[in-house]
Amino acid sequence: MRTPLLLSLAALLLVSCKSNDPPVSSATSTSVLPGTPLQRSGDEFMVCGQLFHTGAPVVLWTDPGGYDAYRTDRRFAPFEESSFDKTRELVKGITTPNRYNFRYTAAPEPAVGTNFLLSKDELERARAGWSISDLRNRVDQFVYHYDVAGVSRNCFMILHDIRGLSVHFMLDLDGTIYQTLDLKERAWHATTANTRSIGIEIANMGAYTTHSNNAFTEWYAKDPIGHTIIHIPARYEGGGIRDKSAILRPAREEIITGTVQGRTYHQYDLTPQQYNSLIRLTAALCTIFPNLKCDYPRDNDGKLITEKLPDEALANYQGLLGHYHVQKDKQDPGPAFQWDTVVNGANALMHTNTPH
Repeated sequence: MRTPLLLSLAALLLVSCKSNDPPVSSATSTSVLPGTPLQRSGDEFMVCGQLFHTGAPVVLWTDPGGYDAYRTDRRFAPFEESSFDKTRELVKGITTPNRYNFRYTAAPEPAVGTNFLLSKDELERARAGWSISDLRNRVDQFVYHYDVAGVSRNCFMILHDIRGLSVHFMLDLDGTIYQTLDLKERAWHATTANTRSIGIEIANMGAYTTHSNNAFTEWYAKDPIGHTIIHIPARYEGGGIRDKSAILRPAREEIITGTVQGRTYHQYDLTPQQYNSLIRLTAALCTIFPNLKCDYPRDNDGKLITEKLPDEALANYQGLLGHYHVQKDKQDPGPAFQWDTVVNGANALMHTNTPH
């Protein structure tokens, strides 16, 4: 049975994605006065300047309280020390004011191949402004990360202010999605996959080789009746969580143990709110980008591959990826990540029959 939520989300995606053409100007309309504000629903993200619905809460970099990866200053440094000139003096490793660049590869890369090289004409057309139809030919991977920062506010501070990196989306504990860049930009989040991928950092304290880890002790606790809850340390002053009423707890109470890159790791699961939003965002992206297959890397038996893909396989792969599929020294999104929950949920939304 199709639920109203699934029907409404699929309908929104259908309306948003049915045309590649720029929106028709309403300047000649007699029903809209010049200067009339266009109201957003609050679930939209941006691709090439166009808004697309997700059915999940989304905060853009242009919104109050958003996280803007276009900025060249450090967001969380004192104002008088935040400029790029000061940053270059004070922060080792940040040598450019930008934390992103153009979706362009000048020469074949092992994990990219030759399919993503632009001809001279294509390059000049893209430099004048990516169209969605052109971008669809460039994007075919969606990389899931955990942030080991606990909350999205801390994640942006570490990525942008300290490491000089970027990611398109961040997913907070309460299910809020933050978009920091238009998807036409090449964010710096997954090395050789950056040219062709979209990236998301999911608020989660990560996976470790031992149960007795300080991150687990500090960030997870038991409520009065013995259920596992997420305890944001006091020094983060609430962590910037937007939904103050949200009950934050892992989707499964126990620590999950599994193998990544041939080693055993332990991790707490994402929150139900995060899965709810991630399913909707995944469905939206796989709808907008037809080369982005809504599935994860599988072995010959159809099981999840839990290690880095060989360069040739990665170059030919189109779909959802963990960071560990791209880089051998990574473990995210970790053994607790419920791939089937995300893939099956997203596919259900994408294939929902919508009323005409």
